Amino acid sequence: MSNVKIDSHQHFWKYHPSTHEWIGPPMEVIKKDFLPADLYPLLQQNDMDGCVAIQAQQSETETLFLLDLAKQHPFIKGVVGWLDLCAEDIGKKLQEYAKNPLLKGLRHVVQDEPDDYFMLRPEFKRGLSLLEKYGLTYDILIYPKHLSPVLELVKLFPDQSFVLDHIAKPNINGKIDPNWEHYLGELGKRKNVYCKASGMVTEAAWGKWSKSDFIPYLDVVFDSFGAERIMFGSDWPVCLLSAEYKQVKDILTQYLTKYPKEIQEQVMGLNAEKFYRI
Repeated sequence: MSNVKIDSHQHFWKYHPSTHEWIGPPMEVIKKDFLPADLYPLLQQNDMDGCVAIQAQQSETETLFLLDLAKQHPFIKGVVGWLDLCAEDIGKKLQEYAKNPLLKGLRHVVQDEPDDYFMLRPEFKRGLSLLEKYGLTYDILIYPKHLSPVLELVKLFPDQSFVLDHIAKPNINGKIDPNWEHYLGELGKRKNVYCKASGMVTEAAWGKWSKSDFIPYLDVVFDSFGAERIMFGSDWPVCLLSAEYKQVKDILTQYLTKYPKEIQEQVMGLNAEKFYRI
């Protein structure tokens, strides 16, 4: 088994206020273009071999943009794009897009949907049911309030590969939410569900956290999923709101020092390689 190190979660974009309206006033530091030439030196400096580019915008245009970047830059090992899973013609779209081996999975920004039960809509479930046929994964982007419907959803699709992004975005304030902890434990019982140790620094006080703040949350994640279903993700460049790339990586690598080398290698790359079929 190779010891490949993969950042399972990062983004690229050409910034424009109309297409990136989610980047609000306190987020000036990321109101600009972030492209492969910006990330590659950071990966090299941090001993990472590659990355998976994740959608940040709900458009096929962005999905094609990311696939094109991955084609040009071999360090981008795959793309998690967006297609409208609720669309009537989703079967036809998947058939077309799945011809590109660089497309590894799909994601929807469920956290922004006004309906907390969006993922249980019949049309969404219909679209999701087609992913397994094409060997595509699904990234779950939610807040803790969505964990109950998500558990219901993953139970309906035991053969679909899911990964929970950003440990479901709990508020990192020193108080573990028992609801979040309960549902992570329940999701962790499903062997088809993985979890990304990512996006944590932006759920803490921006730039005012210390590494120890994340330990209780990582304890819950590791207890729930086991090291064989957890993967490192930087959430670059969004992480820059609260931390530099190296600081984000160091949170996890320091936490992992209590584990044997084989487990460190799984979390820092091998799990992502397996999950996304890299």
